[in-house]
Amino acid sequence: MMTTDTTAPARGRRRGSYAKTGATRQAILDAALEVFSQSGYRSGSLRDIATRVGMSEAGLLHHFRNKGAMLEAVLEERDDRARALVPIESDDGAEVLRGLVALAAHNASSPGVVELYTTLSAEATSSDHPAHGYFVRRYEYTRGNIERSFQWLRDEGLLRHGMTPRRAAVAAVALMDGLQVQWLLDRDSLDMAEELRALFATFVDIDWTRLRDQSDPASDRPAPAGRDEEVGP
Repeated sequence: MMTTDTTAPARGRRRGSYAKTGATRQAILDAALEVFSQSGYRSGSLRDIATRVGMSEAGLLHHFRNKGAMLEAVLEERDDRARALVPIESDDGAEVLRGLVALAAHNASSPGVVELYTTLSAEATSSDHPAHGYFVRRYEYTRGNIERSFQWLRDEGLLRHGMTPRRAAVAAVALMDGLQVQWLLDRDSLDMAEELRALFATFVDIDWTRLRDQSDPASDRPAPAGRDEEVGP
């Protein structure tokens, strides 16, 4: 008796379905990034996002239960990309700072992501904003890990006199966010990565020659030269 094994074709169909769903989800996130960056979270509409991906609002809600869930997914994707560049929980404080500078260089190639984060972080100061809790937790997590990096640097004798790990961590976060705003206003006015590296050099005395090239995360390149002389210890 002939039998028909439908298992393999079914698996193939499921794999294809999953791949299609993943591609659709990514297209929605890319469109949401554009809409939220241009209009802000509150003004950016599901209709605009749906139009960009050629589907209905009901279709969007098949992948994300609501607009807030979509925003959370966009922010999580940004964090995943950042963690690939910054070993934020590393025990090597110098490597964390080099990673932050590498992230600033990478962000210069992703203005939409930078604009979204900057806009949302300002909007989310309102306690009723759906991303309020996210940003509170994110700043606490980021400050805490950077402070731990500066504590390591202090223990290694690399933190400059008069600077405390806590103050250095607060200043580091403020520098990164402030540089992003200035850069968004005029992208020819400054190099975010170079300015951040030069300012970090006023806090710590570490080797910057291991700063990683963003075109090849596995490679090393010399740090930009010419600013330490201006800033000084």
